Amino acid sequence: MSECNHNCNECNQKDCGERSLAFKLHPSSHIKHTIGIFSAKGGVGKSLVTSLLAIKKVREGKKVAILDADVTGPSIPKAFNVKGPLYAEEGAIIPLVSQTGIKIVSASLLLDNNSQPILWRGPLIAGMVKQFYTDVNYGDLDYLFIDMPPGTADVSLTVFQSLNLESIIIVTTPQDLVNEIVTKAIEMAKKMNIKVLGIVENMAYAICPDCHKKFKLFGESHVKKVADFYQLPILGEIPIDPAISKLVDSGMIELIKDTYL
Repeated sequence: MSECNHNCNECNQKDCGERSLAFKLHPSSHIKHTIGIFSAKGGVGKSLVTSLLAIKKVREGKKVAILDADVTGPSIPKAFNVKGPLYAEEGAIIPLVSQTGIKIVSASLLLDNNSQPILWRGPLIAGMVKQFYTDVNYGDLDYLFIDMPPGTADVSLTVFQSLNLESIIIVTTPQDLVNEIVTKAIEMAKKMNIKVLGIVENMAYAICPDCHKKFKLFGESHVKKVADFYQLPILGEIPIDPAISKLVDSGMIELIKDTYL
């Protein structure tokens, strides 16, 4: 039997255990590429990278959606100034749409007040991610980007095992912990037979507003060493820039300059 790629739609093996784990999209959803944005550690900027990727593809003329799978720490709607509630139509959840046409589903769009915490255990959170995949009418998409929660536990396993995930992009920062963080993410992807497209380094440097020199606030980066070991490309380096934070905080991330994409 050939190696499993977790795409049950392309498989003729009827009694495989993987098939029982796979979730089916809503019949009205047709998605060409599903890409997860992942890290084994929180606070590295997965939501920012997810947002920038979605914006880049929209500017290329693609049809794009974001599934915010970080249920207990959702931040995508704030960055895009998208406000709920989500609603259902003909038995399907309808995503909300940003100013540039990015479709968005997120747990925060179900809350009356975004400051309310979601106090759920793992199975309930994983169940919501499943619904955001199976019960949403995304229509025709070129890309579905999944903003994944940190770590390698319940929800990440659900995304890896049960969604038709084509590949992932790993997000990290320059600190010494990068070796451990990136290695865990890569090894998990290998076990799940999910392709790693490459690594994005966030908070890579800061630029002095006076002399315009780059300063590496966390010291020399360790990302290249890990990337070379696993033969993965570094897809981008995002600086520490107050202008980016301001756009995110004000819900105007879609106005970001092309130089950051």
